[in-house]
Amino acid sequence: MSSARPVDEDALKQAFDRDGYVILKAFLASTVIEGVREELDVLVDRQAERLLALERITDPFRHAPFETRIARLFEYCMELAPTSFRPELHGPRLFDLFFHPRLLDVAELLLGPEVRLYPNYTARPKFPDWKGTLVLWHQDGGYTAQAADGVETLRMLNVWAPLVPATEENGCMQFVPGTHRLGIVPHEKREYYLEISQEELDPRLGQAVSIEVDPGDVVLFHNLMFHCGLPNRTRKVRWSMDWRYQDATQPTMRAQLGHMARSGKAPENVVRDRKDWAERKFQ
Repeated sequence: MSSARPVDEDALKQAFDRDGYVILKAFLASTVIEGVREELDVLVDRQAERLLALERITDPFRHAPFETRIARLFEYCMELAPTSFRPELHGPRLFDLFFHPRLLDVAELLLGPEVRLYPNYTARPKFPDWKGTLVLWHQDGGYTAQAADGVETLRMLNVWAPLVPATEENGCMQFVPGTHRLGIVPHEKREYYLEISQEELDPRLGQAVSIEVDPGDVVLFHNLMFHCGLPNRTRKVRWSMDWRYQDATQPTMRAQLGHMARSGKAPENVVRDRKDWAERKFQ
């Protein structure tokens, strides 16, 4: 389901309960996306400096476009390429994404008044034709189930936003609608990621839908949704952001506590602004 502004709360809740996902079209202002890309440019600069120090490159490609620069940096040393960025995501303008007021309104609608930014917020550069960033069919809850029992009780909202157009050609996500109602299914460990067992997956692959979206769109989905990322068959990097909100009355089932986004019980703990976010650490 796609949702235009303003958000129809009843329709959103019905679609999320039925399908396990909704798409909020043109939800984020271009200034928010530009700010995120600028923060990621800083991280790519650091990667270039690292490779220069290691004498693995001689050209930092400072003037290369956002969509290709990181791929050019690691073209001949993919063994050093990052599959994601996480602890580094405390640049000030990332506050505008993770703590977007209208997005937190939606999170509160689905999760309740106490909302935590879960300690799993990530920037992903999906490199062309590289298995290191090929995401297999899985449930996010399948990962948590490896560490704790009772994962089905975690009340989570997954959020995904592209920073470049996401298409089938460059590796957009695919969902199998309604699979969030199956609970945790068996997963098998692969080289980089977990994968849903074939006996659970094969009968349902014919129902898969491609989630083609543009910068500014926001995809919300259940943490038990069957989903994957298609291979990137282009010469550009498919950059995206993914993060999660959680009912903050529950534990994270991780060593990290996350960051409070909305709270009536302890408003003093809520991340206040860009400066506050930039001074915090991944925790």
